[in-house]
Amino acid sequence: MSAVGPLLVAIDVGTSGARAAAYDLSGQPAGEVRRPYPTELGQDGRAEQDARRWRSASLSALAGLVRSLGANREIKAICLTGQCPSVVPLDDRDRPLRPGLIYRDNRAVAEALAIRRQFGDRLLHDRTGHLPAAFHVAAKILWLRDHEPAVFAATRRFVEPTDYVALALTGENVTDWTIATASALFNVRERRWDDVVLDGLGLDVDLLPVAHPSWAVIGEIRPALRHRLGLGRPVPVVIGGGDSLACAVGAGVVAPGPVSEMAGSSTCLNSVVPEPLADLDVTNYPNLLPGDGYFTEVGINTSGEAVDWLAALAFAGRTGRPTSADYARIDAEAAGVPPGADGLTVVPVLGDGERDDPDLRGAAVGLSLRHGRAALARAVLEGVAFGIRARVETLGLAGSPATELRISGGNSRIATWNRIKADVLGIPVVRVPGDATSAGAALLAGLGVGAYRDAAEAVAVAGRPEPPIEPDPAAHARYDELYGAYRELLASRAIHVGGLA
Repeated sequence: MSAVGPLLVAIDVGTSGARAAAYDLSGQPAGEVRRPYPTELGQDGRAEQDARRWRSASLSALAGLVRSLGANREIKAICLTGQCPSVVPLDDRDRPLRPGLIYRDNRAVAEALAIRRQFGDRLLHDRTGHLPAAFHVAAKILWLRDHEPAVFAATRRFVEPTDYVALALTGENVTDWTIATASALFNVRERRWDDVVLDGLGLDVDLLPVAHPSWAVIGEIRPALRHRLGLGRPVPVVIGGGDSLACAVGAGVVAPGPVSEMAGSSTCLNSVVPEPLADLDVTNYPNLLPGDGYFTEVGINTSGEAVDWLAALAFAGRTGRPTSADYARIDAEAAGVPPGADGLTVVPVLGDGERDDPDLRGAAVGLSLRHGRAALARAVLEGVAFGIRARVETLGLAGSPATELRISGGNSRIATWNRIKADVLGIPVVRVPGDATSAGAALLAGLGVGAYRDAAEAVAVAGRPEPPIEPDPAAHARYDELYGAYRELLASRAIHVGGLA
């Protein structure tokens, strides 16, 4: 069935690039345009992106989508989503003063520790829903103040990727409650910037955007930009929220029980709880939708990127640029290797640290001449699945046990991986076809402009799950043994920076 009638557009300012996707009011996809951008990495834990590309790629993707849709298609609203917590300082003319530090940037370890020592873990987690790490915007801002004081002094405001695109679209300096919460500077219960934390850190609230509910209309596309894009009528912009939470909503994870996995460059796992969880290993966010409840999150920095690395290294040939056929080969070859990857274990932490352990590094253990790329592929897929199990177990111990795992995103297309996850976790895995992140943002766009009666009607048109993949008892028993060995390896000093010194 083809998409008909007015359209809702989602702009996703992601890790590997920006994309604009359109849906009709029944949730039927109408088109998508993507624009990539690179990440600059360094051995010091650096992970940076040119923030100007966040804006230019997003606007280019939107322009391309509008052209592909045709001049007669009505765009009812646009909604934003994207990576977080990532941040860039802007000058008094809203120009980036330096590259943006994305969530994977792990240089602010000392600053995060200093915040925790100053306030105490319990106070911070109770107020902000987070325990500051180098991952968070709070620590990144302090790192800039400590290491690049001239940049900090020239900063008029700090914005995250979707905030910067919202500024370009509407001229408004705004964010939403969920992306604000990812800073570790926002009060998760009171829905406002936390004056206790900001005052204690000596940060002025004027450095931060005005925070709104995720379904709020923040303005319209600026007239000059609207004409440049070829839009014939004013288009409202809904602020939206973090990509993982949009993904959860698009996958229909809006009540306790199921856990959403956004299977992209990184992996975010989200569940819904009536009140924020007290476990310091779990982060808490305000609800993306109107009503009660909160979202939890735990995650992995390099899950899909580990498979991209594998595809480029072992499957893409001389070009080193994987195609969809290479991922299909990974799927097929990994399926031919039994659980355990013939004794090969991979810890696929390839981003110079994990969000909760910046010193952790990747490893391959048990490697032999008998192993080929099929065994390596199986071991990488299993390694990420073990990491997901660890985090799902954390959610369960904290008070949010998983009844099923709902997978969406680009890497959900690897069927063998979905099967491995079911067998490793021991719970059903449900694939949600399409792009739940953009679908979730699109339903927020519709909710914001009154295209749906309420959140329930909006969610009903988004996710269309496939039948569940049930775990195989024998494979799950085998993976129980292997998971114990994986956890022991994860704790080894040998795969931590300085561990063998």
